Formats: sequence, structure tokens, C-alpha cells
Amino acid sequence: MNKVILSGNLTRDPEIRYTQNGKAIAKMGIAVNRRFSRDTVDFFNLTAWDKTAEFCSRYLKKGSSVIVEGRVENDNYEGKDGVKHYSVNIQIENIEFGSSSRRQGGSSESEPEPEADPPFDDNVPF
Repeated sequence: MNKVILSGNLTRDPEIRYTQNGKAIAKMGIAVNRRFSRDTVDFFNLTAWDKTAEFCSRYLKKGSSVIVEGRVENDNYEGKDGVKHYSVNIQIENIEFGSSSRRQGGSSESEPEPEADPPFDDNVPF
């Protein structure tokens, strides 16, 4: 089984692009504090597709608190210099708002309200 659940804050705004076939793809990063050591932070790259990508682009920004469910993918490629590079990427299957100032009694300016039927329950195979 390949399943990961992360709770953290986005490290950059989602960057959305479209493939030649018109499929949306959004890339972003997440910082996750270690459970028992707030001084240690792990960083992960995230990728969302289709309606999930559009949701991320529309409603999320750097600093947004999110809960991500997805799967881990390992990528490797050879650079122009001939050196092999490895990366770990999380393919988002579901994403939700984490805690926000709005839920804690603050203003609602930090994050907009989601649509009545949010498009983040996307089960499109990758």
C-alpha cells in the first residue's frame, strides 16, 4: 500500500499549467513539522491534477494550512552534466483546508470559502 497523509503549510503558491491535452497540473510544496520536535521540519513537493489542481490554484496560497492525502512517487533523471538526480514527489489524491484563523475566530480574509461542491474529491487515474 502506498498512502501518505500530511498536515502542514504550503511553502509556495500553487503553479498551475495545462498539458497539450488540456489537463490541469499544479505543483506546490508543503512544510510539515515533526510531531514531537517542532524544531524539525520536513519539506515535500506536491503535484495535483485536473479539478484538484484547479481547486489548489483557486483557493490555496503560500502559507495555507492543508491536509493532503496522496501517494509517494520516486523520480530519477540524468542531468545535462551526466549526474543522476533523485526526487520524491507526493501525488495528491485529496486535499482539504487545515486549521485557519477563520475557524479560530479570526477574520475570513486569509482563505476564501470553498464552493458548495468543491472539486477536490477527484479519482482520476494518473
